[in-house]
Amino acid sequence: MSISIVDSKKRIVLQSGQPGDVFEIQQQTEGRFVLIRLEKPVRVARMTKKASMQAMRKAPLRSTMTWDKLRQLTREP
Repeated sequence: MSISIVDSKKRIVLQSGQPGDVFEIQQQTEGRFVLIRLEKPVRVARMTKKASMQAMRKAPLRSTMTWDKLRQLTREP
């Protein structure tokens, strides 16, 4: 078991921790904490310029709903 001291900025150094690691902190009882390392989400590749241009062409630029239908949905009866 290793012992760590909290510094003036309320930080603790973990020997097995890596920069960027994210932990969930659970307080079980007074003075007892559990750290759970969270998995990093897989980053999705960004869209290419060609793919984003295609998506903009396919997306409707105007509402497909009539003003009367929009009024009916957004007004109280």
